[in-house]
Amino acid sequence: MSRSTDRVHELWAAARPDLDTSPMEVVGPLKRVIALLGEALDPLYVDAALTGAELDVCLRLRHDPSPTIARHLADRMRHSRAAISKTLTRLESRGLVVREPSPTDRRAALVRLTPAGEAAVDAIFPRQLAREAELLEGLGADRERVIEALNLLADVLSRRM
Repeated sequence: MSRSTDRVHELWAAARPDLDTSPMEVVGPLKRVIALLGEALDPLYVDAALTGAELDVCLRLRHDPSPTIARHLADRMRHSRAAISKTLTRLESRGLVVREPSPTDRRAALVRLTPAGEAAVDAIFPRQLAREAELLEGLGADRERVIEALNLLADVLSRRM
């Protein structure tokens, strides 16, 4: 079976033989997996109280023992502060999170889920997990190898950042 990057590699080799296109062998399948995962999960959010991006933020907040600063949330999620701020504003306008002034830093706000936010997470997250389990069933005995390879890749990338 031909890999999806083989044809693109051949085209680049013909057009620009001086380019090392070997990174595409890793990055190409990753992008394809991310796109396929998004396509498979997007229907879950059609009538849900949260979008996928909002759920990601709320999941980080769901089990925090205390409110967190938006900047720390952005850093942990590796998102821009602006993107997190926009998401928090949408969530706050729907009563799913609250932002309160930090007692130690007047420039920062502490963020926490409201009971309605917890309920929204608790409603959609089990459905997402079930869909992900269904999607990954085909891995079978290779599951641990995939997990190890992905963790290795994440570790290598995080050391290069």
